[in-house]
This record gives sequence, C-alpha cells and structure tokens, in this order.
Amino acid sequence: MSEGFGKTLELEKVEGGESDHGQESVEYQGWKSMPFVIGNETFEKLGTIGTMANQLVYLTTVFHMDSVTAATMMNIVFGTTNMTPVLGAFISDTFLGRYTTIAFASVASLLGMVLLTLTAAVPKLHPSPCKENHQECHGPTSSQLSVLIFAFFLLTIGAGGIRPCNLPFGADQFNPKTESGRRGIASFFNWYYCTFTVAMMISATLIIYVQSNISWTLGLAIPATLMFFSCITFFVGTRFYVRVQPEGSPFTSMAQVIVAAFKKRQVNLPELPEKELFDPPHHSNLVTKLPHTDQFKFFDKAAVITSKDEIKSSGEATDPWRLCTVQQVEVVKCFFRLIPVWSSCIMYYIPLTMHGTYVVYQALQTDRRLGKSSFKIPAGSFVVFNMLTLTIWIPIYDRLIVPQLRKITGHEGGITILQRIGVGIVISILATTVSASIEKHRRDIALHKPTPMSSLWLVPQLMLFGLSEAFSIIGQNEFYYQQFPENMRSVASAVLLLGFAISSYASSALVTIVHKVTGRNGSRNWLAKDLNEGRLDLFYMMIAGVATLNFVYFIICAKWYRSRGKANGAEPKVFLEGKE
Repeated sequence: MSEGFGKTLELEKVEGGESDHGQESVEYQGWKSMPFVIGNETFEKLGTIGTMANQLVYLTTVFHMDSVTAATMMNIVFGTTNMTPVLGAFISDTFLGRYTTIAFASVASLLGMVLLTLTAAVPKLHPSPCKENHQECHGPTSSQLSVLIFAFFLLTIGAGGIRPCNLPFGADQFNPKTESGRRGIASFFNWYYCTFTVAMMISATLIIYVQSNISWTLGLAIPATLMFFSCITFFVGTRFYVRVQPEGSPFTSMAQVIVAAFKKRQVNLPELPEKELFDPPHHSNLVTKLPHTDQFKFFDKAAVITSKDEIKSSGEATDPWRLCTVQQVEVVKCFFRLIPVWSSCIMYYIPLTMHGTYVVYQALQTDRRLGKSSFKIPAGSFVVFNMLTLTIWIPIYDRLIVPQLRKITGHEGGITILQRIGVGIVISILATTVSASIEKHRRDIALHKPTPMSSLWLVPQLMLFGLSEAFSIIGQNEFYYQQFPENMRSVASAVLLLGFAISSYASSALVTIVHKVTGRNGSRNWLAKDLNEGRLDLFYMMIAGVATLNFVYFIICAKWYRSRGKANGAEPKVFLEGKE
C-alpha cells in the first residue's frame, strides 16, 4: 500500500492538548490503524454479502415461498437497506459519531446473522421439508415468518449504520492537511474497494457453493462467524482510532439558510458581499472555514443584515431562522453544487445495472464448458471476471501508474478526481458497445450454427466494466468524501448508495418501457425471454447512446463545478487542470 502499510503519517493536533481552537490533540495514526479498519471491513463484507447473496434461493428452498413472494420480500429488504444509510448517516453526523454508529450497527448485523443461521439450524424455525415429488410443501407459519423478518430487520439496521460510516471512518484516520495524509486517503479508497470486490468474489463462489451444495446451516454460520471476527477486529483497534465528534445537525443549519433566504427574497444583495454579509468569526473545530463564492447567489440573502435582524453580544444572530452566517450559506452551496455531478453519476450506474442482469441471460445461452471438460461455469458466477479485473487493476494503478502520473501532472492522485470519474464513464460506454457487438455475434452463431458461442467471449466486456468501476466508483467515493463538509461525510457515503437505488428503479422502468414499446403490434421484442428471438444488441446500443449523452452532461457539470473552498476568482481546477 502507498506510503507503507505500517507507516505512521504526520501528526496533527485536533483533540487532546490545546489547539488553535481550544480543542485537545490526538495523533493521526494513518496506516497504523488500517489493519483494524480494513480487517473489520473485509470480515464485515464477507459476512454481509455471504448472508444476503443467496437469500432468494434460501426463501424458495427452505421456507418454500413461491418465487413472486420471495422476490417481493427480497426487493423490499434490498430497497430498505439502500435507503436506511441516509438515516444512519444523519444519526452519525448529528448525534453519535461514526465510531459509535459502526459499533452499534456491527452488533446489530451480527445478531441478525446469528438469528438467520438459527432459522436454518433449528427445525422449529423453518417449515418442514417437502415430501417426495414436492406434493406436500407447507410455507412458514406466522411465528417462523416473524423470526425471519426480525433477522432481516436487524441486518437492515446494521446496513444503515455500517454502509455510510465505514468508508469515511477509515479516511478519518489520515491527516487531510498533509501531503502524505491526502495520498493515504486516496490510497485507502482504492484498497477499500479492492477488499469489497474480493469479498464479493468469495461470496459468489465458495460461500454460495457451501449453502447450495453442503448445508444451509453451515453456509449461513460461516458469514455469521466472519461478522463476529469483524466486531472483534473493530473493537481491538479502538485505541488507535481518531474519533471525529459530531457538532450538531448540519441539516438544521441548511434548513435555516433556505428559510432565511426565502424570507428575504425581496431583499437586494449588497455590492460587496465579502465585506457586508454576516460573517462572524468561525469557531468550529470540525468544519473548515469556507470563503464566499458567487454561485447560487439567492442563498446569500440569508446572510444579508437588515433592520429587522438583531445580533447578540456574543456575535450570534438572535433569530437563526432569519439571519445566517456566510459559513452556513456556503455549506448549503456545497450541497447544491454536488447535485449536478451526482445526477450524472446516477446515469452512469444504469449500464452497469443492465449488464449485471443481462450478462447472466447471455451466459445461459452460451457454451459454458471449460475446454473439453464437462464442468460448466455457473451463469451467475461470470461476474467474478468483473471483480477479478478490478482486484488486479487497483494495486497496479495505486502502486505503479499513479506515481508516474504524479510526476507528469503534479497532482497527488495522478489525475483529478473528476477526470478519474470521466475516464470510468468513457470505459463504460466502450464496454456497453463491446457487449452489443458480442451479443450480435452470439445471436448470429445461435441462429446459423449448430453449436453455441463459447461463454468466454463474454469475458472482455466483463473486464471492461470492472475497469470502469475501478476508475469511476472509487473516484466518486473519494469525490463525495472530499467535497462534502466535514460534518456531512457519512451523508456523502449514503448519497452514493442512494444513487445506486435510484438507478435501479430507473433501470427497471427503462426495461419495462422497452419491453412494451418494442413488442407492440406483434413486432420483435428486444428483450424477449429467449435472447435468440430478441435484439439485446440493439438494447445495449441504446444504453450506450444514453450513456454518451450523459457523458456530455457530465463534462458540462464537471467544468462548471467549483471545488469546496475555492474563493471567487479562483479557477475550479478539480477537472481540467493537474496541479492544485
């Protein structure tokens, strides 16, 4: 890893002695705390993904649910687990802090996994096995279903606290004000995603194999055990952690700015806002002082001092819902500045979501044998090629390519974060186009030749999508962490997950529309159940076209974007330029 795994980064006083703001100081341990942070996250991912990846099969085979009921239940569970991180981020950034939130959520996840394991191990907690020929299959009783739902509830609580906090908590261990600390943060994001893909690979192969072919009890006990190790690893490293304490609700402050600006919508802005707006001394020990910017000028009205506004002797506004500080206004501007870039990244997820679904169907209609052997690669395991590419590429990029790019561009990350996201979007367009070409080739062989196409033809497109994720999704994680205010960094991680959730809904809507429109009046349905009768290649090309338009939109947003902390007159160097 960059800077050496055991190397302690430069120290900065933020808590513990006395700092400039009157706070005590602590030491940033940097990579010294990473064995505990990354170990905890790796075990947690192995446990969580290993538990949830095969739940649809578990519900239909052990609980004897019909496919529609099982799919509906899991859609609700997955949808909820993508939404609860927003609430978890709010609680973390406002009340508990990331350490306490992760601790509580980890225990909740462990209890959920243990309870789910018991539903398989204890005969009374699941329906009796079906009799011969499945003639008599009884579904779960109300009490059995209650235990199952409560286990899912605990897992959802755990996901709501862990998902938005574990990434920023790891980044909190590095000093963002030193060069080595900033490099450490960038390297941590790379390795974080690397461990995530390794966990997915193991879950998609070994753990699912144990669950499906050996024993559900053992297959669910393994993830629960791994989650237990995750908790132990996390708590053992407690003395090494930097624990950033919350400073109250950032959402209340943002609401005050919006309300105050609306109340003063008829007020004219001053000619010299930097000098005339309400800008008292900044006392926060957590959030960096932000300079005034000239974007979203409407919100500046919240900081205009009028005859109706009163200021206390302490320098604070008497009515914070009528008069806000420039700092409060700029935090709101930071949030609204991120929305265009975030929206363009939502569209980026759609090709990934579509391909992740339809590559399985493509694999099912290919020759999945390895050479002349009788072994067939499971259709659902082809995603491993995507993960394998990402896992191999990240260390190469982090250790070899970034240092060389750094010499050329002078940028700490080799290229800017938005440039990295843009590269990922371009690769996803290329991957989708390649997918269309390979699908056309597969379909032509299926219709005109006696033997189907080899499934290994699918590997290039999977590798390209893995490479795309290595650039774009890791870049987004780092971008949101850096550009959100310090007291909203758990929200930053939740925003990424929210983007995934929205893209999933958008993908479902797009599939429904294409399915209905192309199959109208007896015409060929692009998304027919039998891909040989459909035109999945044209669907892929349509997705590539949408992604290309989205890339143009992303370029516009990226060039317009001004990095947090850039004052008026400063060029927004986060996209086009190298040195900052």
